[in-house]
Amino acid sequence: MACARANALHVRCPTTTGARRASARRASRAVRAEATGAGEPTGDGDAQVIVVTSGKGGVGKTTSSANLGMSMARLGYRVALIDADIGLRNLDLLLGLENRVMYTAMEVLEGECRMEQALIRDKRWRTLALLPISKNRARYNVTKSNMSTLIKVLKEMEFQYIIIDCPAGIDVGFINAISVADSAIIVTTPEITAIRDADRVAGLLEANGIYDVKLLVNRVRADMIKKNDMMSVKDVQEMLGVPLLGAIPEDTEVIVSTNRGEPLVLKKKLTLAGIAYENAARRISGKTDYLIDLDRPKKGILQRVGEFFAGDDE
Repeated sequence: MACARANALHVRCPTTTGARRASARRASRAVRAEATGAGEPTGDGDAQVIVVTSGKGGVGKTTSSANLGMSMARLGYRVALIDADIGLRNLDLLLGLENRVMYTAMEVLEGECRMEQALIRDKRWRTLALLPISKNRARYNVTKSNMSTLIKVLKEMEFQYIIIDCPAGIDVGFINAISVADSAIIVTTPEITAIRDADRVAGLLEANGIYDVKLLVNRVRADMIKKNDMMSVKDVQEMLGVPLLGAIPEDTEVIVSTNRGEPLVLKKKLTLAGIAYENAARRISGKTDYLIDLDRPKKGILQRVGEFFAGDDE
């Protein structure tokens, strides 16, 4: 079924593309494990650099970056969030830090300020810091060399995770953002346009030597999947041939949290979407292997994906 849809969308069939990507990922992980050893980042210069990308705009990439970054900080890790979407930055708004942006990474690169001055520490969780790349500079002014310099300085500051909010599209901003990444998270929705763009991004990541790629399916609606009006998470994963990091249910609280500058994961009473982001953050750090079962939230939120979530309704 997934292959038929893939052919209709001109997306490569997972039976070939998925197997090739999986083989490349295994080989890449083996090489890294042998060279650096297994385990979590310690903060001694070995920070894990993760780029969050999508291809298509409007799928929740920046929202996911904010919530994953905040969740990682709540788990006790030192996290740096980089807003690489130059000219259209929104990460500061989602974190409620827009009024505290005094300097950006461009001022750091030009020697006008120190990195510590440009970093905006979140007052709620001091282990989380935001670094906007620029306020209004053109994208071509930020090069791969600039990105490498910024990452090197952040690693020296003993951050354990560096999460880059990548610009939408696949132009020079995308190429610069992924050039410094160790791994990637592709955010998509169960829509044909978003899936096609995500497939293109997955291919570009692979072409640039990034094989540790995971999939985050956003705005999943259980009622539409039951009616066969929306592709299941399993269908989306099989079409892209990328391991699943998590699935985020549609949530009206996203608009409320955005307007308040407060990520979903900070709400006292977490919604399913907030819980899904927290679980995804735990999976990134290797703490748990849980995914939300949207069909039976009251019986156990931290359950593995059930038959319904995989698209196998009884």
